[in-house]
Amino acid sequence: MKNLKLSNGIKLINKKFKKNEYYHYFDCPDLSVVIPKFRNRYILVSQKRIPINKKNYEFPSGMIEKNEKPIDCANKELIEETGYTSIKKLNNISFFYTEPGRLNNKIYGYYTDKLKKISLPEKGIEINFFTRTQILDLINKGKFNCASHIAMFFLSLKIRE
Repeated sequence: MKNLKLSNGIKLINKKFKKNEYYHYFDCPDLSVVIPKFRNRYILVSQKRIPINKKNYEFPSGMIEKNEKPIDCANKELIEETGYTSIKKLNNISFFYTEPGRLNNKIYGYYTDKLKKISLPEKGIEINFFTRTQILDLINKGKFNCASHIAMFFLSLKIRE
């Protein structure tokens, strides 16, 4: 059974597991996420996500390009998705595997509360400003669904306590 190249650096890997069995997982690019806070509110982006067929709230994030550093990707995505830039170096939160049972990629997390508006967000993305309590409410109501972003958000809160 051959591996299948899908799109945008994503491959379906079919690895021989037992005599007549294969283990399937996705080879995916690593990701960066940035948790931006502006005037005591967090900036979330929202857009329709095709796999869940609904609008979802999440932090600015994206796939790390070949030879790109995770922090550079986070800075790029912050500008592209929100129109804001960090006026200080992003603070490192952590990194971890997103779903090690079926994916082999990592997510790198950053935080900033030193922001400056420099442009408009990219087309199709809405920016939203929420308090910590409002974000927790979005998570409980199933409107903020990205587990790795939720984990990074809680790690960022713990680090800054």
